[in-house]
Amino acid sequence: MIPLDYHMHSSFSEDGASSPEKMCHQAIKLGLPEIGFTEHWDVGPFEKNPRFFQPEPWYAELERLRDLFAGKLTIRAGIEVAEPHLYPQPAAEVLTRTPFDYVLGSVHFVGPHFMFDEAYFRTHTADEVYLAYFAEVETLLQTADLDILAHLDLPVRTAKPIFGYDPTRYKDQIRCILRMVIERNLALDVNAAGLRKTAQNLMPDPLILKWYAEMGGERITLGSDAHAASQVGLHLDAALEAVRAAGISHVTQFERRQAHLISL
Repeated sequence: MIPLDYHMHSSFSEDGASSPEKMCHQAIKLGLPEIGFTEHWDVGPFEKNPRFFQPEPWYAELERLRDLFAGKLTIRAGIEVAEPHLYPQPAAEVLTRTPFDYVLGSVHFVGPHFMFDEAYFRTHTADEVYLAYFAEVETLLQTADLDILAHLDLPVRTAKPIFGYDPTRYKDQIRCILRMVIERNLALDVNAAGLRKTAQNLMPDPLILKWYAEMGGERITLGSDAHAASQVGLHLDAALEAVRAAGISHVTQFERRQAHLISL
């Protein structure tokens, strides 16, 4: 059984297509016991629709759904904060607006470059892209207030079909990131969104999960990165298989930003 889906975007995110209620119904249909909504909090100068997410009406809706689905589904209040290290004040302020269960920290932009922009990947080398991205993630981890590092090797999702990906080439940088995650008692978001794309990649790569386990890392969460009800829980069976193959025996549950390890 899939224990949880902790990375989901509803219509309260600017790119979400389904209501939270519709996504809850899908989770119950699939037999998921626990989910977490992680709406985008984007404030950077290159965002299409900055500050779209409004936590107060969203949280009121989650409370309604918690009552509606009591005994059938545990619903967590998460948030995905993009580049929190670059915008520390708005990142801190949004976390005071409602009670969050956990915070995902992510890098979607490196400078002006969007990590889903094919044109960027077609005009830069693999080393230029990956080295800059991993350096940005390192910087995020030095200062940002977060509980979970989102989709560690995100550019791969779009870049892999263009110029491939060999995690061993960036092993030192990646292991530095993993060390920081472990030292800060953070969790890794094992994100299945790339499995529904041409790249067919789990994020992080299964090899990185093995490095993480070898280094003593044990905190992970599972995330479909669903942006529509039809994507809830999608490919989390493959994500769970990779987690187990890496030698990780627990999944991490969050409540009011406190972590609990649940045996798989």
